[in-house]
Amino acid sequence: MKKKTILVSLLTILLVTLTLSKTYLTKPIKETKGVEVVPTMQDVITSDSSWCPTFQLIFNDLKNDLVKQDIKFSKNNTFLDNLNKEEFKESDISSDYYYKTYGVKNIELKNKIVKGIKDKFNQTSDIIDKFDFSSSNSNEYFFYSMLYKEFKYPKKFNILGKSSFNNKYNNIKYFGIRGDDEELAKQIEVLYYKDEDDFAVKLLTTSNDEIIVNKNPKGKTFNEIYNNIINNSKNYRDKEFITDSDYFKMPYLSLNVLKEYKELEGEQIKTKDGNALEIGTAIQTIKFTLDDVGGKIKSEAGMNVMKSSLDERYFYVDKTFAIFLKEQSKNKPYFAAKVTDIRKFQ
Repeated sequence: MKKKTILVSLLTILLVTLTLSKTYLTKPIKETKGVEVVPTMQDVITSDSSWCPTFQLIFNDLKNDLVKQDIKFSKNNTFLDNLNKEEFKESDISSDYYYKTYGVKNIELKNKIVKGIKDKFNQTSDIIDKFDFSSSNSNEYFFYSMLYKEFKYPKKFNILGKSSFNNKYNNIKYFGIRGDDEELAKQIEVLYYKDEDDFAVKLLTTSNDEIIVNKNPKGKTFNEIYNNIINNSKNYRDKEFITDSDYFKMPYLSLNVLKEYKELEGEQIKTKDGNALEIGTAIQTIKFTLDDVGGKIKSEAGMNVMKSSLDERYFYVDKTFAIFLKEQSKNKPYFAAKVTDIRKFQ
């Protein structure tokens, strides 16, 4: 078999399918700077980006249960258009992987969420206290979801020490395979290989989780990148990882990002039955780690939604104004005043 040097030096897509397991990674993840979060796999991504379906799941509930039609704003919004497509639904993920609920925003709902994620994942929320549940208001809803999963490889990979990344960043930690270890080789499936700068591999775990890594991915969205991987792998034959001719090296990963979707906040939504809603604060977090033992992912999404009146207008006379008095039957007023400094008039 032709010798292939597999070096993972650019990772912009990492796809993890998930099931529930017990905690083994407890080290806190530091906050990550400069990594974008997109709400769907159809959104255009930057060089450093991430995605998880937690926000899509709560958007689906808002759209289908409250609005009962596609959600539209008064102006075009690409995020909104892609979310309305519902390219990711509950049927696309095992119920073991996530918890979600919504209801009238009150302390009872908060307690339900806290208990729900504790019972299911033995986890606490990183975002719940960012929302105010102190007062109960039947005109305000809260939507919430958490996705949580830990996974392990059948056998721990070798620690390979530090080297460069992208020929630019030094002292980057790597793990992989050192020597002829057939057990470790069985944990890797080659999806396709064109050359050392264009390939995709799959790392297997003890659960049904698969980690797909693609070097120098092609595509403007995660969806395009993933479809290109699938297409390239369809007719590729040499799937087996051969220890005497194949080499694997993967950087350790740690991600901790928070995204507030200001692009969606404050816009009025018309429901199918003619009522109006408005999206308030909308937050999503993603925490992810990958190392020589396995990995962990935790993502949350929370969103306030308020009932409102269609085409709300605020007649607050709280800035400079003019005032006139006139008889109903006459054309001209009999009094006029302009008020700039209200203190002169009170």
